[in-house]
Amino acid sequence: MLEIGIWVILIALAILSFASLYRAIKGPSVADRIIAINVISTKVTVMILLISIVLNQTGYMDVALIYALVGFITTLSVSKYLAKGKLYE
Repeated sequence: MLEIGIWVILIALAILSFASLYRAIKGPSVADRIIAINVISTKVTVMILLISIVLNQTGYMDVALIYALVGFITTLSVSKYLAKGKLYE
């Protein structure tokens, strides 16, 4: 029963990720696009963790952690680049 609930949540998150993808493509401003990409990254991280629970594979948790860190660093880098025009200093 729990596994069915997790699969329902996974499908709902996938559908909502496509809604965020629409916002990332059609966003009126760059900030909206950055936030939409960050939301997609967070949803994918949660989806990886839920798949890890369903399959009882703890190795996927490491993948989710790395994916979350890469998403966070990417968001920071793009935001800094848009704010200052360069990534260093």
